[in-house]
Amino acid sequence: MKLVTRADLGWPASAAPTQTSTKGVKVHYEGSPVSTKLLTDHEACIAEWKAIRKSHLANKVENYSDVAYNYAACPHGYLLEGRGIGHRTGANGNQALNQAHYAIVGLVGSSGLTEPTDAMLSAIRDGIELLRKNGAGTEIKGHRDGYATACPGGPLYDWVQNGAPRPGGESTPPPSTGGGTSSSTTYTVKKGDTLSSIATAYKTTVAALVKLNGLKDADKLSIGQKLKVSGAAAPAAQPLQPFPGASFFHGGRHSPIITALGRRLVALGFGKHYTSGPGPNWTNADKRNVQDFQRSRPELAGDADGIPGPKTWAALKVPKS
Repeated sequence: MKLVTRADLGWPASAAPTQTSTKGVKVHYEGSPVSTKLLTDHEACIAEWKAIRKSHLANKVENYSDVAYNYAACPHGYLLEGRGIGHRTGANGNQALNQAHYAIVGLVGSSGLTEPTDAMLSAIRDGIELLRKNGAGTEIKGHRDGYATACPGGPLYDWVQNGAPRPGGESTPPPSTGGGTSSSTTYTVKKGDTLSSIATAYKTTVAALVKLNGLKDADKLSIGQKLKVSGAAAPAAQPLQPFPGASFFHGGRHSPIITALGRRLVALGFGKHYTSGPGPNWTNADKRNVQDFQRSRPELAGDADGIPGPKTWAALKVPKS
């Protein structure tokens, strides 16, 4: 699961009403034109998701307390947190329908980008399974199954009607190969850990960690601090890209390591300077995004020059390319 949390997006905890169980999950689409740029630019997906939340909060007729959906799924296979776990959706048409099912929206629309990618379908399945671990029943429906609408569009609805299979023939996520268990886990905080990074690793959310441990979103973690992680499998060790050295990052450098760095920055919410998404060439956009990341971390802010050093690289946790 590639989870982008509310903390990664720079959003506060959801103000939506709480609800701990439903009959299942309803699948949605945007219902308006969606740019095909999302297919090649993950930064555009993040911008799209933020724009949806902004428009919902500005909607005085519906009077939304937050973005309407519990999660969104993008063409690159990222699950983007909305209201998240334990919150009633606002997307299904009326209060009774909202109470019956949680909601996940695929970032496809009525024109432009209309066909979900396999990665998007896998991300929707990730969201369904995550919600099932946290109170959702087994039903998987389209928005139109409860409300007079074209949502979730033809391609997504056909997939739902077919049982919402995971691409490759699996109806549920493959078993973990990390040797973890699904029982509660006590995690010891290590150097560089954040609530967001721990939530991502354990396929849970910052909100769930906060609630379980009596924390606040803004609480800073201490090395050696014990955190409870419940209802999530312990993660397999993720292979990380070794630090290539600060001298690696200069104009003219071309490498898949730079692409991996850019994608990691975007996933963490630090990709605003890209105009066409991360790529293999080291550019000023990469440097400025790294600088924004450094400024966001107190231990790095004093040397926010935009060039990854050992401390910055360790904090970024760039997956091996």
